Amino acid sequence: MKKAIAYYRVSTDRQGKSGLGLEAQAAAVGNFAEREGYAVVATFTETESGKKSQRPELLAALAQCRKERATLVIAKLDRLSRNVAFISNLMESRVDFKAVDNPHANRFMVHLLAAFAEHEREQISIRTKDALGAAKRRGVQLGKYGKEVLSQENAAAAVEFAQKLRPTIEHLQAAGFKTVRAIRDELNRQQTPTYRSNGKWHIPNVYAILKRLT
Repeated sequence: MKKAIAYYRVSTDRQGKSGLGLEAQAAAVGNFAEREGYAVVATFTETESGKKSQRPELLAALAQCRKERATLVIAKLDRLSRNVAFISNLMESRVDFKAVDNPHANRFMVHLLAAFAEHEREQISIRTKDALGAAKRRGVQLGKYGKEVLSQENAAAAVEFAQKLRPTIEHLQAAGFKTVRAIRDELNRQQTPTYRSNGKWHIPNVYAILKRLT
């Protein structure tokens, strides 16, 4: 049986401690390994931002892959990085890897997927700045005082999270989930992480996301 090393990544320490997102990644990798005839001989879990390329657990996983002559298996390509140069360097390390969401992608396709992901990250940043600018023009004060006043950092983080979720929301709406309640139920069914990473969606936070995306 072929050997596989599983690599999981979550973006925050809170997600790492709660296991949020890890269970879904582990299930995806486990199903892929069983279907494709891999034996998962080791797992590595990273708590790190996708923007950073210095990841000790990933480096350890790659070293283990070379030692075991194993394939690195991840749930999604964006679990590695949204940076084209990082993906390129990984491919040049001569460690074979599979992304469960696109297991038959060749090297050219992997580069394209990484490029699209990097482009989306750049667009999120642009949309976040535009949204904050629009909020200022509407008279929203971005400071740290008062019940109705958000700090610029928190406002930016909330808007950025909404923009990251935009493709998911638009996909749900296109699939027929039109109401706030229906979107909430489907997000919970898919175990989509919330802004506060508590794992549960409610009508108020779904409504807030939709409002930020208008």
